[in-house]
Amino acid sequence: MILDSFLALCAWFMADLGFFVLLNKIINATNQHTGTMRNILIGFTFILLLASCRNASEKTLESPNEGLIRISVEASFKPFMEEQLKVFLESNPKAKIEVSYKSEIECFKDLANDSTRMIFVTRGLNKQEQADYKNSLGFNPNFAILAYNAVAVLVHKSAKDSIFSIETLRQSLNGKSNKQVVMDGNNLTGIIRFLKDSLAKDAPFGKNVVAANGSKEVIDYIATHADAIGFVGMNWIGDGYDPAQIELRKKVKLGLVECTQCIEKGYFSKPSPATISKAQYPLTLPIYFILKENAAGLGTGFLNFLSLERGQLIFKRSFLVPAKMGFKKRNSMLE
Repeated sequence: MILDSFLALCAWFMADLGFFVLLNKIINATNQHTGTMRNILIGFTFILLLASCRNASEKTLESPNEGLIRISVEASFKPFMEEQLKVFLESNPKAKIEVSYKSEIECFKDLANDSTRMIFVTRGLNKQEQADYKNSLGFNPNFAILAYNAVAVLVHKSAKDSIFSIETLRQSLNGKSNKQVVMDGNNLTGIIRFLKDSLAKDAPFGKNVVAANGSKEVIDYIATHADAIGFVGMNWIGDGYDPAQIELRKKVKLGLVECTQCIEKGYFSKPSPATISKAQYPLTLPIYFILKENAAGLGTGFLNFLSLERGQLIFKRSFLVPAKMGFKKRNSMLE
């Protein structure tokens, strides 16, 4: 009987029951014994209590300012996200954020298989995705727009043709132009999805469209090919305070794109915070966060940072349009 009771206690412990459930079972067991065995069981309870208190003290409680989370970020967002993380982590030394830069599709896969807490992409959750998460999690992930980016059209510095109508760009993507088109094809980025959905109108890309291994390689390719067009996020070349981006910007020329919503016909513009917010530059796309957190943890703390003044000013300095500081972006005819 004594051995059976002791083995039962061990079984309860190994089964990883909650401590208070285990404690209740031990108390019930001690009531069945007297003398030496009772003392042994009380001693065993005391040891478990000490171990539980020690384990609790060693655990780091997550809060908006400390803990560890993993995030997945659309690869073309790397320049501004690196700056956001740097400032946030310097201000919160007990926080640790492990970041993976990958395709937008892979970001959504990470969110679905619970390998990441938060993702940054160019679209929110559709109704079916919201319903699926509601059923599996019991709550809807939080998502909204943090800022707006622009897709810059790049040409060689010597190119004479640097003014493009929407139809000209569409024909170039559809293979109806003799110009070579290059974009980041190493990752299935949100920019590629945007160009295919909004500009190419779901038509397949032509054989003249080639893939580069990242946005930097797109810029390098355009710098050495006089008769090519490149597409990159403006956040790769727009930061006038970043020496690396300044050097990249010197290699190429920014194309002007037809304004599809301007009253004045024949108006063309380059991407900038002003032309994005006024819908004078049509090739714009949002930057979304999607956070799968049902309590105020580190993900919420990072989101608050991105949504408030310091985070929004970092977006602004990266040549993006902040969405949380009173800026109102007009809708483009492409949207």
